[in-house]
Amino acid sequence: MIKAGFVILSSDEARLLEPALQMALAEGFEHGLVIDNASSDETAALAARLGVPLLSLPTRVPYTEAMNAGLRELATTGVDAIAMLQADTFLAPGYLAAGLAALERDPRIGSVAPKLIRTDGAGESARLELLDAAAMTFDRRRKNSLVGHGAPSAAFAVGGAVFGADGAAALWRTTALSDCEVGGEVFDENMPGWGCDADLAWRAQLFGWRSVYEPSAVAHHIRTYSPTTRASARPSDRRTQFRNRLLMIAKNDMPRDLLRDLLPLASYELAALAYALLIERELLGGYREAWARLPEARRQRRLIRAKRIIRRAPFGLLPPS
Repeated sequence: MIKAGFVILSSDEARLLEPALQMALAEGFEHGLVIDNASSDETAALAARLGVPLLSLPTRVPYTEAMNAGLRELATTGVDAIAMLQADTFLAPGYLAAGLAALERDPRIGSVAPKLIRTDGAGESARLELLDAAAMTFDRRRKNSLVGHGAPSAAFAVGGAVFGADGAAALWRTTALSDCEVGGEVFDENMPGWGCDADLAWRAQLFGWRSVYEPSAVAHHIRTYSPTTRASARPSDRRTQFRNRLLMIAKNDMPRDLLRDLLPLASYELAALAYALLIERELLGGYREAWARLPEARRQRRLIRAKRIIRRAPFGLLPPS
């Protein structure tokens, strides 16, 4: 029997956290943890009232650092699986049972992607009949995206193998998370912001873990950054996504794979540069930021390669198209 816990992050999000936490508790997790990311609202009091352990961070830190702290804390409880949740993620009844059943099918399944349905709030009246994500996809241009984003919510009713689980409500096997640690970090703190969940999914594949999409595990999610909201996103967020994609390539790609995909990748890079020069000049700073963070990315690349050699893992990744 797989024991499961959840970790949920709140950064001054008590209003959303209360219903999100109540729905998570109703699923029957053995353990739970609220990460209070230096909130000034009622986050801590809410966790205490609902009887959920609290990890209080003294200063506001990026998602990657906050989640790493929470994952380390929850790992001490001995759970076999961890649901990574957000204050704007609301689990539907049966999410946990369906996710655990998917993990039990194969010991090499490291993560389960639920069906994420869009919502504008916690209540039933705010639900939208639109799909938020049926996992993540990753193509030969090294672009990650959301499967089915904007499709009718009834679509994607059949599960199967996927590139990875979106970070809004991913269910991970604890041993997979431990295996994917590099330098003691599950999420790469050198690349905070958008794309860190895709980086983890890529790394999991490099270490031989599989991910599956389970449509009967359902969660409702308020999406703040997506293909449909990118135009209204802050320039810094768009630049972060641009930068982190380059860092993922520097960390995780293998020469054989780069050579195989040289034409689509080079074509995309030229198009991206032209787009940044002509339309979104704020993206140009992403090159500078990636260059500044490159030494750490290369250090992590060496650690990943050494770990794979020790494990005798096969080299190379064939991203789903």
